[in-house]
Amino acid sequence: MLLIRCPYCDEDRPEIEFRHAGEAHIVRSDKMADLTPDEFERYFFLRNNRKGDVYERWRHIHGCGRFFNAVRNTVTDRFLMTYKAGEPRPALPDPQAQAAATEGNGQ
Repeated sequence: MLLIRCPYCDEDRPEIEFRHAGEAHIVRSDKMADLTPDEFERYFFLRNNRKGDVYERWRHIHGCGRFFNAVRNTVTDRFLMTYKAGEPRPALPDPQAQAAATEGNGQ
């Protein structure tokens, strides 16, 4: 079972306690009514959906109930880190350094 660390509860909990809430760090316009249909489509519907490390928003629904952000690899489904909502986007780990560390640990 996949364990996810809630940054508010400060513990690893089973994945069934959480719900994915989409891409993290999406900035809402101050003037939503002034957006053109194309701008609204880009804001509301279009997401990066890339392969590899992504920033996501999650909610600990069967725990504290709070939203938080996570960096997760979409290929391995491994969570690299979680952090509280409102905190700045952390830099992604260097993939080459990660690979070297994994090889050095015999994993």
